[in-house]
Amino acid sequence: MMHLINAIARRGGGGFVGLSLMAALFVGGPSSALLSAFDGTSGILTAQSAGPTELSPEEQATIAVFERATRSVVFIANRAMQRDPWSFNLFEVPQGSGTGFVWSRQGHIVTNFHVIYGADAITVTLADQVEYKAKVVGVDPDHDIAVLQIQAPEATLQPVTIGNSQSLRVGQKVLAIGNPFGLDHTLTTGVVSALGRTIKSMSNRTIEGVIQTDAAINPGNSGGPLLDSAGRLIGVNTQIVSPSGAFAGIGFAVPADTVSRTVPELIKHGKLIRPGLGISLVPDAMARRWGVHGVIIGKIGRSSAAERVGLRGARETPGGRVELGDIIVGVDGKPVETIDDLMDLMEQHKVGDQVMIDYVRGNRRLQATATLQAVN
Repeated sequence: MMHLINAIARRGGGGFVGLSLMAALFVGGPSSALLSAFDGTSGILTAQSAGPTELSPEEQATIAVFERATRSVVFIANRAMQRDPWSFNLFEVPQGSGTGFVWSRQGHIVTNFHVIYGADAITVTLADQVEYKAKVVGVDPDHDIAVLQIQAPEATLQPVTIGNSQSLRVGQKVLAIGNPFGLDHTLTTGVVSALGRTIKSMSNRTIEGVIQTDAAINPGNSGGPLLDSAGRLIGVNTQIVSPSGAFAGIGFAVPADTVSRTVPELIKHGKLIRPGLGISLVPDAMARRWGVHGVIIGKIGRSSAAERVGLRGARETPGGRVELGDIIVGVDGKPVETIDDLMDLMEQHKVGDQVMIDYVRGNRRLQATATLQAVN
């Protein structure tokens, strides 16, 4: 080493700068990489370019999923009509935006109901940045799901791969893809934090079986797909829990099994055809005020499933006193305490299924087997 230092020192000029730098490096023990970076002619250290970064197999898989899935993810703009107070002219103003994804090559787009709520005009921008006018095919506010349709060439429509949410495990890797504010696609990753959560929809109905994730769901990402590591749809990003409005590590997605059950109904009928008994119910708050545990039948529809099995609604006695209707306390052996409980149990069935209804009339507990009918 001393021979090298002496040789450098004899060069003079900028060599003394090189001597100082080299001496400082030698104190700490030079590496062969640093020695090769020294320019003996000019007496300075030159920077070396690093080789290409090697991606891990996991990173490569994530990139592949993102690049494939972005072809299915769209930007949705919600516009409302407003009237100028002076000229009385109508004009469109942006009201909100969100994300959606392609469901079919017939142009069906799935998003959250709250993304398009109150819209007078909706546009969908595909991955190729071409914008299309969209019409609403059907909505399900109770599950925060909406289906739109655009008239676009089939070649430009890449439907998302549908998975299922039944086999999900806590700790499983997930990817949330969005197209916020019409900017380029974004990707956030995380894990399934919890399963079987419940959240409230815009209609104040409880959404059951919700997926909780720590993958960031930022403003503008609502309605976008939550994917598993293979790129299959396992949920639709819908809500976050945050005191400030920014993401705080708690996001929720409507499970894919609910989406797969709801979307075909919306496409076929324009609304969700639910199985039910053909009854109207007394609000839970009134039932609690009266000290009743269960769901009180308010009115029975004519020729309804409930009427056919002899269930009774509230009625007025000859003496002018109101007599409560039957109180439903169970379905198929599962307890019913609220209207949400009853609706959730009904949604586990199809129109035409038979269910066992447990109900209370007066001081007697009775049972009836009813065939479920289609209800709005």
